[in-house]
Amino acid sequence: MDRQSEDVNYEEEFVVNPRGNKLFVCSWTPQQDRQPKALIFICHGIAAECSISMRDTAARLVRAGYGVYGIDHEGHGRSSGSRCYVPNFGNIVADCSSHFTSICEKPQNRGKRRFLYGISMGGSVALLLHRKAPGYWDGAILLAPMCKISDDMRPHPIVVSALTMVCAVAPSWKVIPTPDIIDKVCKDPEMRKEVKIQPYIYCFF
Repeated sequence: MDRQSEDVNYEEEFVVNPRGNKLFVCSWTPQQDRQPKALIFICHGIAAECSISMRDTAARLVRAGYGVYGIDHEGHGRSSGSRCYVPNFGNIVADCSSHFTSICEKPQNRGKRRFLYGISMGGSVALLLHRKAPGYWDGAILLAPMCKISDDMRPHPIVVSALTMVCAVAPSWKVIPTPDIIDKVCKDPEMRKEVKIQPYIYCFF
């Protein structure tokens, strides 16, 4: 599907990864008479997606002269897989690496600078992508990247051991109650409303 505004061209499609998952990918680029000065690749956070929640940010970046590309991780947004279940984090990194590299290697994009844009869990993905090929990426924008669990939030070791055993038997079992954090992460009332009715964002509560 292609959607165009006066100055932003939006495209979306599905690609299939080596594991047979259908992954939703999208892009925001300048209209055809303008070439982007650099490429930005979005790695979204847990329970999130790209096409709606990153729409305004992407449009602003395009108007600043960039091409922006996103992918819904396995089990997220419009991609296939159990909702918000990540069986192997390395697979998410591999999916992003494969898709982002395919964009970078298109003839019209060769030689353009490449930047990663990671949010929360996506910040961890971006860091791992950069570690995998440090010379390939020109930089990264990290918003509250998921690097480690704060010591004051870390559960007791016995709890961690028990949950690790439960996860091995029933990895998708919802055993940890999670409060609604939308009011904490979204200060704009209109955005909160949109997020709460957004069909592609997973709600834990």
